[in-house]
Amino acid sequence: MPARELSAWRAATRMETSKIMRAGLIGSGIQASLTPAMHMAEARSQGFAYRYDLLDLDLLGGGTERLSALIKRAEADGFVGLNITHPCKQAVIPLLDTLSEDAATLGAVNTVVLRDGKRHGHNTDWWGFAEAFRRRLPDAELRHVVQLGAGGAGAATVYAILMLGADAMTIFDPDGGRAAVLVAAMKKRFPSARISAGSDLAAAMADASGLIHATPTGMANYPGLPLDADLLNARQWVAEIVYFPLETELLAEARRRGCRVVDGGGMAVFQAVGAFGLFTGCEADAGRMMRHFMALTGTGEAGDIRPGAVG
Repeated sequence: MPARELSAWRAATRMETSKIMRAGLIGSGIQASLTPAMHMAEARSQGFAYRYDLLDLDLLGGGTERLSALIKRAEADGFVGLNITHPCKQAVIPLLDTLSEDAATLGAVNTVVLRDGKRHGHNTDWWGFAEAFRRRLPDAELRHVVQLGAGGAGAATVYAILMLGADAMTIFDPDGGRAAVLVAAMKKRFPSARISAGSDLAAAMADASGLIHATPTGMANYPGLPLDADLLNARQWVAEIVYFPLETELLAEARRRGCRVVDGGGMAVFQAVGAFGLFTGCEADAGRMMRHFMALTGTGEAGDIRPGAVG
């Protein structure tokens, strides 16, 4: 939305509260998501009316085949945008009119802007992960990073860590073909890095300086560990994408073994910062959104990221 139009819209909504900017999240098992609360609190702080809905496939029934109908309904209802999460980040792409460069490279979309009758796909996940990681572990060794998961979130995290300067990546996924596709895409974008699909997790972890976990394992609906905890050692860092719960079984085991850790809270906040800006045309206050996230989770853990100004 152009700045002049947005300014006029915001002025009108102050006088007529029935005019509400609307957005939503499509995914499975998303009832515990804190994204709606973060978006709506930021909008209130900026002085305009905003509503953010959850479109949970688990409650609606069906899977990714519901995407097309849900997006059409959102358009008909005047939504300005949709966030997209598991298991839809790749399935949504054929339904879009345009892709940002990052989303095209990643082959995954987490943010769809609905504007002028068009659907514009973006990816704010990679930047959200990069910002959280950079602020929490600015001195982390990136010699050899092992990643579990090559889906939509995994594409974002591997892209992020390579953007931060990782020398080598080994990617594991139960779907070998999916891992191979991600490896090929990242090799094209980062030709100087050593990137491969892994087959021997124990050997890769023995040489790893850090681990990124990018699968749903550890979420409230998917409890458990994504790997044998004995593969972790104190010289490694461990970064997680799951933020509900914030302290996953993986992070708890990693801490017990002396690893430095990055929870999924920072990625959740910074991807929301990016999506809020794309939806509304207004720059979000990252520090304020981080403080709200901390209040919602009842923890100061994510605050160690030093929210400050967004870089």
